[in-house]
Amino acid sequence: MLRTAVWRAGGGLLKHTRQTLPVLWGSRAQQRWASSLPMNTVILFVPQQEAWVVERMGRFHRILEPGLNFLIPILDRIRYVQSLKEIVIDVPEQSAVSLDNVTLQIDGVLYLRILDPFKASYGVEDPEYAVTQLAQTTMRSELGKLTLDKVFRERESLNSNIVHSINQAADDWGIRCLRYEIKDIHVPPRVKESMQMQVEAERRKRATVLESEGTREADINVAEGRKQAQILASEAQKAEQINKAAGEANAVLAKAEAKAKAIRLLSAALTLQNGDAAASLSVAEQYVSAFSNLAKESNTIILPSSTGDVSSMVTQAMAIYGSLAKTQSQKPAESSAAVTEDAQGEERAVTEPQPTSSL
Repeated sequence: MLRTAVWRAGGGLLKHTRQTLPVLWGSRAQQRWASSLPMNTVILFVPQQEAWVVERMGRFHRILEPGLNFLIPILDRIRYVQSLKEIVIDVPEQSAVSLDNVTLQIDGVLYLRILDPFKASYGVEDPEYAVTQLAQTTMRSELGKLTLDKVFRERESLNSNIVHSINQAADDWGIRCLRYEIKDIHVPPRVKESMQMQVEAERRKRATVLESEGTREADINVAEGRKQAQILASEAQKAEQINKAAGEANAVLAKAEAKAKAIRLLSAALTLQNGDAAASLSVAEQYVSAFSNLAKESNTIILPSSTGDVSSMVTQAMAIYGSLAKTQSQKPAESSAAVTEDAQGEERAVTEPQPTSSL
């Protein structure tokens, strides 16, 4: 008889697989059209990502999985159809008071998914409405723990706290909250104006601080530049003085060496034959040169009586030179004579016999 009933129901299966009446799953204020409740046609095809809850004689029997399924007419009834897809719910705008007593108007979006169709069907009367109310109360509770400034700064942390609180309560309903996002936060007009003034004051403060820091850095750079310039100038002056002293010392040494060399050459030339004549000629030339420069630097001139007698001046110079040479030659002779006398005295002291004393 069961086979006959199946064959009879086969022709009607192609015409209507499920009932076209929609089933509401949500609150009266917010409604969502879920999959319609299908009729028991013995042979049923369950769509993917849907779970059909079957009751037998008013008691839970089993959950139909996607694909081909068979039911007993009259005894089996499809009681709930749950969607396993991710569900998006708009949380209505509500008022909340922050920790610093500021009234806010805030709304959000809730993303959830049914993990256990049995708990979602028999654990709560209206799962979507229950989750929405839970999200609103949790959001008011979390906002009361934060000040107005932290509400804007810690928005992500606020969302995660709301999700954690919802999952703790919705675990018995077979629902998993994936995420919660705050859409808009509206503050009172006066609070908004004060926040705008605070932002402008903060910006002016930062501009003033930055300007003062720039001035300070500029002064420091100028002072550092002057310091470096003075250090470099002192080092340059020091190096200049050192180089000047070294140059003067080298010049003095060079002049002394040149003068010594000239004296050696002059002394060597004077010892040669006709050296006196060459010296007389040099003195005569220097005399003529000095006489030609008279009265060029000063108007007062003191001249000897025999200015025009060049030969007498040369003779006088040569006489001075001869006396100096004779004096230099006498000094070695005297020193050698003194050495000879000392040596003779020592010899006499050695040859003289010593007197003997008698007792």
